Amino acid sequence: MSDPSLPVVRLRPKSRARDIRHGHPWAYADDLVLDRRTRALPPGSLAVLEDSERNPLGLVAVNPASKIAARLLDRDSSAEVGPAWFAARLSRAQELRARLYPTPHYRLVHAEADGLPGVVIDRFGEAAVIQPNAAWADRLIEPLTEALVELTGVETVVMNGMARARRLEGLENAARLLRGVLDGPVEVPMNGAVYLADLMGGQKTGLYYDQRDNHAFAARLAGGGRVLDVFSHVGGFALAALVAGATEALAIDGSQAALDLAARGAEASGVADRLTTRRADAFEALAAIGGEGARFDLVICDPPAFAPSRQALERGLRAYERLARLAAPLVSGGGFLVLCSCSHAADLTRFSAASIRGIGRAGRAAQLLHVGFAGPDHPQLPQLAESGYLKALFFRLD
Repeated sequence: MSDPSLPVVRLRPKSRARDIRHGHPWAYADDLVLDRRTRALPPGSLAVLEDSERNPLGLVAVNPASKIAARLLDRDSSAEVGPAWFAARLSRAQELRARLYPTPHYRLVHAEADGLPGVVIDRFGEAAVIQPNAAWADRLIEPLTEALVELTGVETVVMNGMARARRLEGLENAARLLRGVLDGPVEVPMNGAVYLADLMGGQKTGLYYDQRDNHAFAARLAGGGRVLDVFSHVGGFALAALVAGATEALAIDGSQAALDLAARGAEASGVADRLTTRRADAFEALAAIGGEGARFDLVICDPPAFAPSRQALERGLRAYERLARLAAPLVSGGGFLVLCSCSHAADLTRFSAASIRGIGRAGRAAQLLHVGFAGPDHPQLPQLAESGYLKALFFRLD
């Protein structure tokens, strides 16, 4: 039985009712009957979603100003979203991560795939960072935080509201401390290295847990060799490679703050004498290094999303091709090239094709050794292609 106090929003005839019944979590603006009453709902309002025949489909969060006009929260349209509801979702998410990781350093909630649409929570031991990237989560940040603290026992909770997705929801960018104290960057053990994560001012939540397994695979290729880590952030690939036995690593990034954290992580990992950092534009740096004739046994390029939307797809694919063309000549014969994409719009087929074109244009032949994805703390919702965004291609070049 639906809650009679909640507003009702309805799908248009021949819209996405079947997809939603089969597990798709979104209804787009052109799927809904956006009459005056629905348009007047404040962003993040809870409502009952019905199909065009007035059959209830579940409880949704509505944002009439967003392209994603309704996000499915619960198939039970009478569900009450509060601390107990949040605790049930968080408990299920934590149970999975506890099976996967020996220490509490992981992505605890991966949005729709964990039943909390638009919500990302990364855990850093006794601290956690919440990204409320949808209007409903922004409105209900307090009961979400209350449930998080009660369930996990974390002492510090940060709200990092700086993601691009918030602008699409009509939300302001903001970062604030919700619970506890934060004295500075926190240490995060991962793959034998120690990383420094800036939870308040760093990119995303301060660290990219999604690359953990790809860091580990790259480290297996790095022993005894020279490493170039481009778009290195806080040294993700470089530090993992150095603790695995790489002789030296050069980390390149556009952010000096991130490179400073990489250097501190190298100190904490006992490899500071083998890490060099350089602040530079990645494309300019690759061209300059190529001109110098330098060669590396392992080159990794892990850029930000070049194709964050369908409108940017072709431009983004050209950028991935160019990156591969500039990076491939820097790989020693028999060495390895790792190319990554976190673009939702560029699927694996398109990204692979662009990368292979770039390697070919550089005059190199390649073997594809491995295709990596986000780790299991970033589960995919099978009905939502966007939840499987990360791709990592591992090539051996002749």
